[in-house]
Amino acid sequence: MKIFIAGAGAMGSRFGFMLHQAGNEVSLIDGWQDHINAIIENGLEVNYNGQEFNIQIPIYNQKDLDINSKAELIIVFTKAMQLDEMMKDLQPIISKETKILCLLNGLGHEDVIDKYLPAENIYLGNTVWTAGMTGPGKVKLFGTGALELQNIVPGFEKEANEIAEALSSAGLNAKYSDDIKFSVYQKACVNGTMNGLCTLLDGNMNEVGATSTSKTMIWKIMEEFRAVADFENINLDLDYIYDKILEFNDINKLGNHYPSMYQDLIINHRKTEIDYINGAISRKGTKYGIPTPYCDFLTDLIHAKEDLLDAK
Repeated sequence: MKIFIAGAGAMGSRFGFMLHQAGNEVSLIDGWQDHINAIIENGLEVNYNGQEFNIQIPIYNQKDLDINSKAELIIVFTKAMQLDEMMKDLQPIISKETKILCLLNGLGHEDVIDKYLPAENIYLGNTVWTAGMTGPGKVKLFGTGALELQNIVPGFEKEANEIAEALSSAGLNAKYSDDIKFSVYQKACVNGTMNGLCTLLDGNMNEVGATSTSKTMIWKIMEEFRAVADFENINLDLDYIYDKILEFNDINKLGNHYPSMYQDLIINHRKTEIDYINGAISRKGTKYGIPTPYCDFLTDLIHAKEDLLDAK
């Protein structure tokens, strides 16, 4: 399959690497020129569960997609606040047959994508794979994961299953979902607790989870997500979500992991996706008349930290 990865950061590079190793025709697209240059000059350098790989994989700047080729599948991993610009830049490789799989963190991305191609070509997904960047052109991959996806227009279940099969053949453990919006909300709830807290408290998942106040903060945030989700007829099981958070915080699993928001802001001084996670709950809460004080405060604090670090 001819696959383009739009947004070749840590997670995009992980998917690109695994799909490339499985024999697909994969190209990366990104806007970070230092990262692009490093991959062109040195290949994509991958530490995969302690084993070193170096792969030669095409990569393009999203502003210069002069490619005589159309994508069969585009997997979108760009940052949420950059999605609209990325979709504009992707137009040269999109045909009427091109399918888009959106795997971004946060809520509401399909509303942006369907401005650029028919809704029947759009698939939403949710993934629990993790990855980290150690520098331009260098990624560290660890652990295992899975993903689920669904067509946003009824009647395209066959196509969704075909995408899932292609991803699973690369070891990405993909499956079809009957209710992807529930899964997206559920992941947003997990991210809404640990991403912001780890970033503000300067700790990994295990360190923050072990603090004396973490349980109280996590539950307050989760309750705000549930209140907003209930208004949209999405029923979140907070006991289940909390158990997943505890699992992620386990030092023997993902406890040593620093969430993507931490990597973006604290390590790379890049702006975060807070407006599409806790900020989305704040906006929805205002719209629905639901108080969301913890999400409001977390969003404001992350933006203040962005200002202090002059994040770009």
